[in-house]
Amino acid sequence: MLKKKHIVCDFCVVGGGMAGLTAAISAAREGLRVVLMHERPVLGGNASSEIRMWICGAQGQDNRETGILEEIALENLYRNPTKSYAIWDTVLYDFVRREANITLLLNCTCMDAAVEKGDFAHGRNTKIKTVTGYQMTTQCFYEIEAPLFCDSSGDSILAPLCGAEFRIGRESASDFGEDTTVEKADTMTMGMSCLLQGRETVHPVQYTAPAWRTPLCETDFESRNPDIYKENENFWYLELGGDKNTIDDTEILRDELLCLATGTWDYIKNSGRFRSETWDLDFLGFLPGKRESRRMCGEYMVTQRDISDGKVFEDEIAYGGWPLDDHFPGGFFHKGTPNTHIPTPGPYSLPYRALYSKNVDNLFFAGRNISMTHMAMSSIRVMATCALLGEAVGKAAAIAAKNTVSPHDVYLKHIRHLQELLLQEDCFLPSRTREISGICKTAVLTTGADSLRNGQDRAHRIYNTDQKSCGYVASPGEEITYCFEKRSVSAAHVVFCSDLGRETLPGGVCERTHSTRASQLLHSPQMHMPKTLCRAFRLLGELDGVRTEILHCTNNRKRSYHIQINQVFDKLILVPETSWGNEEKIPVISFDFSA
Repeated sequence: MLKKKHIVCDFCVVGGGMAGLTAAISAAREGLRVVLMHERPVLGGNASSEIRMWICGAQGQDNRETGILEEIALENLYRNPTKSYAIWDTVLYDFVRREANITLLLNCTCMDAAVEKGDFAHGRNTKIKTVTGYQMTTQCFYEIEAPLFCDSSGDSILAPLCGAEFRIGRESASDFGEDTTVEKADTMTMGMSCLLQGRETVHPVQYTAPAWRTPLCETDFESRNPDIYKENENFWYLELGGDKNTIDDTEILRDELLCLATGTWDYIKNSGRFRSETWDLDFLGFLPGKRESRRMCGEYMVTQRDISDGKVFEDEIAYGGWPLDDHFPGGFFHKGTPNTHIPTPGPYSLPYRALYSKNVDNLFFAGRNISMTHMAMSSIRVMATCALLGEAVGKAAAIAAKNTVSPHDVYLKHIRHLQELLLQEDCFLPSRTREISGICKTAVLTTGADSLRNGQDRAHRIYNTDQKSCGYVASPGEEITYCFEKRSVSAAHVVFCSDLGRETLPGGVCERTHSTRASQLLHSPQMHMPKTLCRAFRLLGELDGVRTEILHCTNNRKRSYHIQINQVFDKLILVPETSWGNEEKIPVISFDFSA
């Protein structure tokens, strides 16, 4: 008999990809005791060293996702200038280890759930009591008891285990009035990929392909055009399985994908069509990266019409902006272009109601498995968008736990609070700005600009602002000071410029904007911190001429701070001291406070 351990917590997250990671961190920072159960040895899911997909999201330099994801990206720039996947894995791991409230269970596969059936509020008929995982390294079962759960497993493992309603496959054009060529609904999906990466060397390198490779020639790559010298070549189109079952057939498809990947490298190395003599195969993924499987059914189902028509949701908690990027089920062997590329009105609005179950009382979800149609998923599924969804779920779980209410009650009674929490944590909501306290609005700002206290934490076309009119550019050591009547200051909010367009970093657009790299070229650049970011600053409070240092940061790697103060002052002073690049100018996007 194998041993079994029982853990009681406030919130259990199943799946440690980018959505599950941010959900767990977000909830833990609000004080919840969190268990993060992940079946792999490293975090990040499709972004991890095991799969190596880029974290893509809303396109355009003013749409870059912030919040926890930007914290991770900036830390990675600081610690990982060569974009090593070994270091990237440790960065993600470190972000979880920093949180004392998270119990991390790696190598632990969710395999069972105990549920209670009944007549619960808002028409729900099921409640999860516990989930059970098996940790292969310790040969131990873990039973997790919690009032709230989140499925960020990608494949929606809790759907069959607890009876949560879900969908799979493609809807027809008539089902939701979407712009799809599918005339009759089916169970086809997008496929999965085993990626490969090369490394350019200074010496000739021979490649001998395995006998079981898939022999390929020029005609097989029509509309795909591999080019190992392009920084954006990550071989995403080595894709199969959309016309099969992306859960049941994964092992079979993995074998076929390995044949396809080794055949591709054989073609690149030995066909004579590429300047590949000095290239070595640096990585071949044995774990397929999935794009689509089960999608949960929530209180609301996002459709392609919502996206394309630019619908603004009153319960907006995140945004997207990736194109409608629908991959044909035949994958690599589909003749013609492998995918659609239909622009979306980024940033488009995403609703909270798509993040919790319509029939399971205490089940959230975040990631590519939220409540949406296949066509909507073709845009929403990318990992930067999924990370925003995870951060929103973590904050919603905190509100639900602290008020002892269900996920749906958060929508009915606490949605404005949820939105404000997200805004405080540097999550951009296109239809909303942060609320500024009355005392801050009326305080005398002796240095700086009023745009420091408008609740707009980035330059954006929605606000009709550019970088020059957003915030204030300070000189090193300049004091930005608020003067007001003596009172207790509860918190201060500070946002610096982390160069969301990544224009101060080296390389092309792909190098500058992604935290990780595909193939390694001899001239691949080394990264550094954005030159616009403030490196050292002080936050001071003053009362009757006596100053108190609230915070002194000498090696800042964050864009945003929401600082709890709870002290009596009559002045609040921000002093930017140095930046990571331009010592003459230190942009400050926001500086305000609440009483």
